[in-house]
Amino acid sequence: MARRRELDEGLETLTGLLMAMGEHVDHALSGAMEALEKLDGDAARLIIDADPLLNRMEEKIADTGARLIVTQQPVAKDLRRILVAFRMASDLERMGDLSVDIAKTVLRLQGQTLMKPLVDLPEMARIVRGMVLESIRAYAEENVDLAHKMARDDDRVDALYAQILQELFALMATDPGRTGQAMLLAFVGRYIERIADHATNIGESVVYLVAGIRSELNP
Repeated sequence: MARRRELDEGLETLTGLLMAMGEHVDHALSGAMEALEKLDGDAARLIIDADPLLNRMEEKIADTGARLIVTQQPVAKDLRRILVAFRMASDLERMGDLSVDIAKTVLRLQGQTLMKPLVDLPEMARIVRGMVLESIRAYAEENVDLAHKMARDDDRVDALYAQILQELFALMATDPGRTGQAMLLAFVGRYIERIADHATNIGESVVYLVAGIRSELNP
């Protein structure tokens, strides 16, 4: 019983760390997008400076999971939960890096005026922020339905990204002097789209956790 309790406590620690990583990514993406809309370099630098904290959380998950495997010798779903935590931590760390990429784009746009008010990029980010938090919830609750929702949300993000590219290319055609800024904004869309992909990866990991099979939610 003592051993089972120690394993359960360790698994709860992993879940708590993953939730903290998810909240960090949510804050980073939200802050980076707000900095972009205002072209606020100081706010962007705060996002960049906070990134090492996410890396330390990933390391803590790796250390905690490895210790549980060595000392508790988990099997079946318990082992899968630890292995999935490793993969999720990697996905979340990459999401943080992509949020930092958005913040770095803000610094590259310093001194400019946005060619048009941002509408679709913030909407993409809003959907993706929900995906990040819901993917962690799906893991904590072993909620396969919520995991599958990642694929539907990812399709919405992809559609918005395609629409953004079309609009930016049209703007470049009519105002070639804005090509540089348009390309940077296109990259921001790509960064957000990639965060959605990582959230979908987490959904796939949750399906593996619950069902013990690997499947692609968005083949």
